[in-house]
Amino acid sequence: MNENTNRDKQIEEAAEKFKKLLNEQLMRQDKIKNALPPKDYNNAENIKIGIADGDGIGPIIMAEARRVLNFLMCDEIKSGKISLLDIDGLTIENRQKLNCALPDESLDQILSCDVLLKGPTTTPSGGSLGSANVALRKELDLYANVRQIDIPEKGINWVFFRENTEGEYALGSDGILFPDEMAVDFKVTTDGGTKRIARAAFSYAAKNGNLRVSVVTKSNIMKRTDGMFSSICSEVAKDYPEIICDEWYVDIMSANLINEKTQADFKVFLLPNLYGDILTDEAAQIQGGVGTAGSANIGDRYAMFEAIHGSAPRKIEKGEGDYSNPESILRALIMLLNHIGRQDKAQLLENALDICTKKERKIVISGKKDGATGKEFGDYLLETLQIIKNK
Repeated sequence: MNENTNRDKQIEEAAEKFKKLLNEQLMRQDKIKNALPPKDYNNAENIKIGIADGDGIGPIIMAEARRVLNFLMCDEIKSGKISLLDIDGLTIENRQKLNCALPDESLDQILSCDVLLKGPTTTPSGGSLGSANVALRKELDLYANVRQIDIPEKGINWVFFRENTEGEYALGSDGILFPDEMAVDFKVTTDGGTKRIARAAFSYAAKNGNLRVSVVTKSNIMKRTDGMFSSICSEVAKDYPEIICDEWYVDIMSANLINEKTQADFKVFLLPNLYGDILTDEAAQIQGGVGTAGSANIGDRYAMFEAIHGSAPRKIEKGEGDYSNPESILRALIMLLNHIGRQDKAQLLENALDICTKKERKIVISGKKDGATGKEFGDYLLETLQIIKNK
C-alpha cells in the first residue's frame, strides 16, 4: 500500500468518526431542548449528598469537609432529612485498572444522590483515560460551572459562569491522529447549550443586583464556535435591558483581571469552557491561590461541588499531603449548602472561614511542613463554628 492510498484510508476513517461525533452532538442538543425542569430542594423530604474522596490530596482535604458537614448537618442527619453516601471507585488506581474515566458502579451511586461533594481526581497526561470531571459533567449534564472570587480589600466580587459541557473539553478525547503527521481536536458550541448558560448568568446578575455581565470569547479568530456563543449571549442579554452586556477577548481579559485600576469594575463573567477554566484559576490565584476557591457544577437535576485545584500528586510524593489546604473544598461546601436551601448553615460556615483565614488567622497553612496541617486547620475551624453557634 503506497503512502497516498494509506492516507486516503485514514481520511475516510476520520470522516466516519467525525460524522458520528456530529450526530452525537446533535442528539445532545435535542436532549437539551427537551430537558426536565430544575429540581426543587425546598420541598424535598430527603436530600442525599454523595461524598467522593478522589485521590492524591483528595482524601486528606475531604476528611475535613466531612467533619464540618457532619457538624453543621448533625440534627438533619439524625432526623433523616439529610443522608450521606460514600462514593467508591473514583481513585486513579481504580479508573486506570478499568481503563474508564467514570466507572459504572460509581456512576450508579452518584445518580442515586441529589448532589455530590467531590475531592480532586487525577487525569493522566497522554494515553486514553479521560477526565472523571468531564465525564461527570456529561453524564449529569452539569452545564454551569460557577466560581466566586471575593477580595473585599480590593473591591473585587467576581462570579464566573463557565459553560461546562461543550467547547474543546466535550470532545477532548475524541480527536483524530495521523501518526507522525498531524493531530486534530474538535470544539463544539450548540444553541441550547449556550442559551442555558447565558440565562443562568444573566438571571444570577439580575437577582443579585449585578448590573454588568462580561462575555469572554475569541470570536475574532474562532468565528464559528465563539462567534455563535457571542451572538447568542447578546440575544439573551436583550431580555435583561437593565444589565450592561459587554464582550472581551480572552487574552485582554486575562490582563484585565490583574489591572488594579479596572479589576473591581467587573462583576459577572460568562465564558465558554476552556477560557473559563483558565481565567478562574487566574482569578483564584489573585484571591490568594487556587486552594482558596470552591467550584460548583450545576445542572437542572444534579449538582457537583468540588475544590478548584487538582489532586497535587507531587505533594504526596514529597510527603507534604497532610499540609494541604482544605479551604477550597470548604468553600465548595458553602456553595452546596446554599444550593440545597441551607443558607443559614452556609452563612455560618462562611463567617467561620473568614475568621479563620482573613481575620484571626491563628492557624496558617503554607502547604508545606513549615505550616499547619489540614487537620489542625480543621480543628480550628470547628472550634470557631462552635463559638459562633453558641453566641
